[in-house]
Amino acid sequence: MVAIAAPTNTTAQTVLAEIERTQDSGHRPHLGASLIGHACERHLWLAFRWAKAQRFEGRILRLFEIGRRAELRFVEELRAAGVTVHDVDNRGQQYRVSDEACGHHFGGSMDAAAQGLPEAPKAWHVCEFKTHNDKSFRDLQAKGVQKAKPLHFAQMQVYMGLTGMDRALYYAENKNDAALYTERVHFDKAEFEKLQARALRVVKASEPPARISADPSWFECKFCHFHPLCHGDEAPEPNCRTCAHSTPELDGNARWSCGKTRADIAVERQRTGCRDHRVIPILLERIGTMTEASDEAVTYQTPDGRTFVNGDPDKVAKHFSSAEIHAFKDKKALTLENPLMDTLRKQWGARVVG
Repeated sequence: MVAIAAPTNTTAQTVLAEIERTQDSGHRPHLGASLIGHACERHLWLAFRWAKAQRFEGRILRLFEIGRRAELRFVEELRAAGVTVHDVDNRGQQYRVSDEACGHHFGGSMDAAAQGLPEAPKAWHVCEFKTHNDKSFRDLQAKGVQKAKPLHFAQMQVYMGLTGMDRALYYAENKNDAALYTERVHFDKAEFEKLQARALRVVKASEPPARISADPSWFECKFCHFHPLCHGDEAPEPNCRTCAHSTPELDGNARWSCGKTRADIAVERQRTGCRDHRVIPILLERIGTMTEASDEAVTYQTPDGRTFVNGDPDKVAKHFSSAEIHAFKDKKALTLENPLMDTLRKQWGARVVG
């Protein structure tokens, strides 16, 4: 007798796979206010420079979407309670704020602004809406937002500082039992200026700040998205922001320029880069040390004595493009002495893709 396997229910897997497939890179055009309170300044720089995209599984992406949809309900609840709430501008978009002192490279999108809260009916408040799991929510109740969620606290300080409002409403829900927590936060000018100065340092820096720890097992490093870049030998993604030729200009409009073409770089163009991409040398420091550099090529020496060149393989077969350096899983294959690679390039135009 032949057993017949039970049918497999694949609808959920299919839905999650599609959600994962269609997610974007997560690379924001600006340095986000939601991130500025992060413990590690190097993390901020790597995020601003699009060094490594973060991919999430479908379940996590659905959780993010649940949080976004909850924001609409929070607005409705406040309005039903008699509070005036402005959550979108005349184009139907969230209110965007950015910092002129940082060339508008730093900012974010406010969830809403509200007036008519029972505690202070006349004052306008920046609104920050969040959903929490039960453990996080209990911690919030016990400690308050500044201690329990310092990134959220910093985000509100930035929005208050950039809009001129001096109050914020933190409106949070426990996803487990729908319990609500609200807290009014006062503007702290000194804290805002500290965060603003931090953002300016990150935007202006041509190289990443120091690591928060040299120990790869340090708790704030161990689970960091950028751990393979900081403590491993992974190379950054090849886009304009990881290129030594690019600069975030501070004269307004969040402008980036290219030192190679002497032209501005549109945001969408920044995402792909070009054949003249040369990795910011310090981002390869765990692979090799720069020994020579020009606009056309950068030469590196590895700790075990190999030499490799970041250049255009269409011009010099022995050179490696930034995309190839990123694609190599085994960085020991990066070497000028690679006869097989030379032959494949010259005869077939071969490129390393992974």
